[in-house]
Amino acid sequence: MEKYVGLTVDIIYVDRKGRFTQRRITVHSVRGDRIRAYDHMRNALRVFRAEGILAREPVNGYAS
Repeated sequence: MEKYVGLTVDIIYVDRKGRFTQRRITVHSVRGDRIRAYDHMRNALRVFRAEGILAREPVNGYAS
């Protein structure tokens, strides 16, 4: 995910309880297996586990 720092990405994410969500995030930093990003759905900074990201796709032309 390091290559996505500063970019907006659509992800499919599964949390620790097994719930799946689709999110649009703007990646701020990556440290180990933790991704700190602005979550556009929640309008807040969040931390995501790398192992929970099942799919990702950069968003072209999205102003973050």
